[in-house]
Amino acid sequence: MSLRDPFLALHIAAGTTGLILGPIAMRAPKRRGPHTKLGETYHWVMLAVCVSAAALAVLAWHRIWWFLPIATFSYANALVGYLAVKRRRPGWIRAHIGGMGGSYIALVTALLVVNVGQQLPIVWFLPTVVGSPIIAWVISEVDRGRRPRAWAGAVAASSARARGARPAPSGESSPSELRVRAAR
Repeated sequence: MSLRDPFLALHIAAGTTGLILGPIAMRAPKRRGPHTKLGETYHWVMLAVCVSAAALAVLAWHRIWWFLPIATFSYANALVGYLAVKRRRPGWIRAHIGGMGGSYIALVTALLVVNVGQQLPIVWFLPTVVGSPIIAWVISEVDRGRRPRAWAGAVAASSARARGARPAPSGESSPSELRVRAAR
């Protein structure tokens, strides 16, 4: 057993876990509970993917040096998505979707490159070509208050705070909530 083996095992396990957790978190209802727990776990799994990729790159620098910048960029996306939720600044939902979605695109790209082959240029670009428009569409749906429904109130509250306005008192509907109801 070489020094590389434990890092490779961690990298494969973490990457596989991230590939499984991503869609489950994406499909989970957008409120406290499964979505937030899965997202928290996904963030830490992405850190493990990054650290293990960095270790693998250092151990075989001449062969896979490119793991390091790709792993760093992939984790940076996950970190942006994770911190957006934690800080809840104006526009946080857009940053959350873009960051987490971008990191998932990176995971799928890595899966294809390793298993299909890095000589096929299409495997490097296909996940981005497919995933980026989906991310853009989801962000536009959120901006319009149509998706996900549980976030519509969060968007309205975040926008109101950004403008310095008070949120609607309990029992009253915000303009965003009214738009969501009208769209149903």
